[in-house]
Amino acid sequence: MGFSLTGTHVIFFIAAVIVAGMVSGVFIAVTMNVTTSLSNRGDRVTEQLDTDFDIINDPNIIPVTGNYYLFYLKNVGGVRLTTTNQTFQIFIDGDLIGVSQYYFENTSIPIEGITTLYVNTTLVSGDHTLRVVGPQAVDREFDFMK
Repeated sequence: MGFSLTGTHVIFFIAAVIVAGMVSGVFIAVTMNVTTSLSNRGDRVTEQLDTDFDIINDPNIIPVTGNYYLFYLKNVGGVRLTTTNQTFQIFIDGDLIGVSQYYFENTSIPIEGITTLYVNTTLVSGDHTLRVVGPQAVDREFDFMK
């Protein structure tokens, strides 16, 4: 003889529970991946928002020491900034300044701290624009006169 109607129902019930368990496992895995991805993105956005600096020179009087123009950077963000030629890029009037042509007084700036940027370049009299690109692609422009 064969299975009774009850036996068939039990087999279908067990199969349905197994399939439902597998489907819920897939949903849990997908949900965890999405949650992790959003968390990582949120951390990157937070880090970018915490990274901020300003150039605080007087635009009419740029100090000069030897061949170096001095610019003052203030950390106005929420994290310590590492100030090296690998973390900052310098442009003057749209031209990239080579890494051997500038350096920072300190290797990092604490929150609300100030450091000096020394730039070795030749400038003609007139208006110029300094663009400093820092960590997390945060950039500031500063118009000044020589």
